[in-house]
Amino acid sequence: MIRILLAEDEEAMRTYLARALENAGYSVVAVDRGTAAVPLLEAEEFDLLLSDIVMPEMDGIELAQLCAEISPKTKVMFITGFAAVTLKASREAPQAKVLSKPFHLKDLVLEVERVFGLQQQALI
Repeated sequence: MIRILLAEDEEAMRTYLARALENAGYSVVAVDRGTAAVPLLEAEEFDLLLSDIVMPEMDGIELAQLCAEISPKTKVMFITGFAAVTLKASREAPQAKVLSKPFHLKDLVLEVERVFGLQQQALI
């Protein structure tokens, strides 16, 4: 099962995203800040870090840079509601996908599937 570490400071969004990803069949560990994600990255293996960019204490870009050092196999995807931050993320972490808020949950799930090369098979 694909394991996702979700770092999102907004409680309602964190709960909403975690539930949607779990319903799509992923194992999700959710934290409310980047500094809470670091020890988890050190202690456990995750397939994907899904992080908000703008968070207190440590932003998502800093977290992604630490993730690359601690767990280089972990893929990174950002979520943000700020267009200017999207540009910064694309420049500083070009391998990471950036989803801009608001987005539909099915778009999030589709992007996660794309990151892992999973394709939903069409019903015949």
